[in-house]
Amino acid sequence: MKNYDVVIVGLGPTGGTLANLIAFGGFSVLILEREKSFYPLPRAVHFDDEVMRVFQTIGIANDFLKHTIINKGTKFVNSKGKIILDWPRPRKLTENGWYPSYRFNQPDLERQLRKKLKKYKKVQIKQNTEVQTIHNVKDNVKILFKNILDKKNHEVQAKYVIGCDGANSITRKQIGTKMDNLGFTQKWAVVDLILKNKNKKLPDRTIQYSNPKQPATYCRNVGKRRRWEFAIKNNINEKKILSEKYIWNFLKPWLKKNEAYLERKTIYTFESAISRKWRKGRIFISGDAAHLMPPFMGQGMCAGIRDASNLAWKIAKCLKNEHDEKLLDTYQSERFSNVKEYIETTMRMGEFVNAVESIQITDNITSSTDGLKSMKSIKPKLGAGLGEKNDKYRGKIFPQFKLKNGKNLDDKFSKKPILILSSKIKKKIPSRINFIKSLNAVGLNEYLKKYNLKAIIIRPDRFVLASTKFDKKINYLLKKNFSVLG
Repeated sequence: MKNYDVVIVGLGPTGGTLANLIAFGGFSVLILEREKSFYPLPRAVHFDDEVMRVFQTIGIANDFLKHTIINKGTKFVNSKGKIILDWPRPRKLTENGWYPSYRFNQPDLERQLRKKLKKYKKVQIKQNTEVQTIHNVKDNVKILFKNILDKKNHEVQAKYVIGCDGANSITRKQIGTKMDNLGFTQKWAVVDLILKNKNKKLPDRTIQYSNPKQPATYCRNVGKRRRWEFAIKNNINEKKILSEKYIWNFLKPWLKKNEAYLERKTIYTFESAISRKWRKGRIFISGDAAHLMPPFMGQGMCAGIRDASNLAWKIAKCLKNEHDEKLLDTYQSERFSNVKEYIETTMRMGEFVNAVESIQITDNITSSTDGLKSMKSIKPKLGAGLGEKNDKYRGKIFPQFKLKNGKNLDDKFSKKPILILSSKIKKKIPSRINFIKSLNAVGLNEYLKKYNLKAIIIRPDRFVLASTKFDKKINYLLKKNFSVLG
């Protein structure tokens, strides 16, 4: 029986990102994918700065950037055409070192992820495979899968298995857990088009049409691609809705039939749900296998990639050292509340689009003197897990500082936790410590001074593990296996 460090079920954006993060550490990875090749049509169309930082870590950001556009934000418009809420995304780099919001075409991302995976000798991809059973056996996991083409069964063994296999996850069923519905279920039609004329004047931002008769969404996507989504009433025949006659009639206010090609048309049930358990022994679930949310914030794929970023370094640590139950327990505890806040905010946004305008989407809404309401993006902390609960910086994103040599922090340090010391403290470092004398990061000392921090520990996924304002705690932190910076 062949052995691997990790088996990943599913090669969508979550599985592809997770595989790259684990392969980056030099581990052997087997990916089992049901489809014979990646799906060539659009699906996810948005990601944010936090996710781009993960793409930077695995080394695809610069190449992938060519296939993206910066998203300018979203406007909510009522049935009379009046703007009732603005959600701008300023063209300004965030603390993560990237722009707040990007638009993309999912096949372009999947090509980049697979191209990168081909560079790792210890990564193997098996397509046309259907997982039959997954079960824990002592210090390993056994996976039985079938080749769809020749119907032959195969069994392999791994230290860990992660199911990134979508809403109908076989891995979740093997864990023996269920999804809890959080209260939003609605059918929507999704129509993707490619404009024939790039000069066709359409909104350059996402528009949410808050209309009780016909809630709808328009998305400005990459190049000539545009998307419309609209809610479906229960008494309307789905086959009729997907007919070209119905679609072009719906699109009349914006487009004529001779102005664009229909690339894709489908019906989705937008759901809000979260799995009760994300782990059983050495078996895990991530992405849509663990949680589902409507698309109104464009955070569905982002949430899966955050799962991958959180779990990958913890599994890598267990593979290098030894299995650590407590460390792996923090995967669900940290991710659960974070993704739940995104889901609940998205649900409220969905109600707003359905023209329930009294809904307060988030607490980050302000009103200008002319009465226009404006919304800011949410950035939830990690849930309880690693670190001390009373440390108010623990679980927050640590900024990606620019180094004076022109590189970014993540380009230099991306595999291990790092301990960053203030300029005053580093003078007291014992000579036995392997200290990198100067990080030369622009704005780092100012950041530490602003929050009166003597030291701060950053995890490999770029969240703060611990911080301290006291000298006494420094010696304890120095005993840990970190790269020590100042």
